[in-house]
Amino acid sequence: MCRHIAFLGAPEPLGRLLVEPAHSLYRQSWAPRHQRYGTVNADGFGVGWYADGDPVPGRYRHSGPIWGDQSFADLARVVRSGALLAAVRDATLAGADGEAAAAPFASGPWLFSHNGAVTGWPRSLAALAEGLPPAELLSMEARCDSALVWALVLHRLRGGDEEGQALADTVLEVAAAAPGSRLNLLLTNGDTITATAWGDTLWYLAEPGRRTVVASEPYDDDPHWREVPDRTLLAASRTDVLLTPLKEPPA
Repeated sequence: MCRHIAFLGAPEPLGRLLVEPAHSLYRQSWAPRHQRYGTVNADGFGVGWYADGDPVPGRYRHSGPIWGDQSFADLARVVRSGALLAAVRDATLAGADGEAAAAPFASGPWLFSHNGAVTGWPRSLAALAEGLPPAELLSMEARCDSALVWALVLHRLRGGDEEGQALADTVLEVAAAAPGSRLNLLLTNGDTITATAWGDTLWYLAEPGRRTVVASEPYDDDPHWREVPDRTLLAASRTDVLLTPLKEPPA
């Protein structure tokens, strides 16, 4: 269910990261190599990126497949950034909310994506939704499972939690309420990348001082890609990557 990628490094055209590599996110939309659930990611896509001197990222999203959007091809050719997050979507419920449900979701300096699905959606998370302030529920961009997971993460971030704690606590809370959910979360603020491996594949490529890439799967055959073990929290910057095991929630 979906493929996503986040990048930190020297500014590059978006297309050099998302389109040009042999197994880029663009190609993963119809031919992923490591996706465990689903085969085609054609229910929308999006990319968010940061411009120098502006902490609030810009976004481009569309409800259709990435390969069918010629405007994105032009955008990816000319726009450069040193930090981005992008995703192609295979919807839990096909067609739900269109463009509004396409990652990345955004608020302030953050970009967020969810690769996976919440079991028993929407009833399984009803109690968690009730715990959110009404204003936060009403401001959700979409009504899909990923949007609610983002609302739960964002509530913690706004409450002062650091990124890793917000992702880890949300994953454990959702996993306890909806056992069997797949919760690969990806978050960036333009300076760091935080992610979870929980039920699907996650890889990273770290070249300190040059680039840090975290992705559902490698976009090329560089031997330096490393797979993240399942049930793991990843915290990365431009200089290092830290992996921390996540424990299963109590039964």
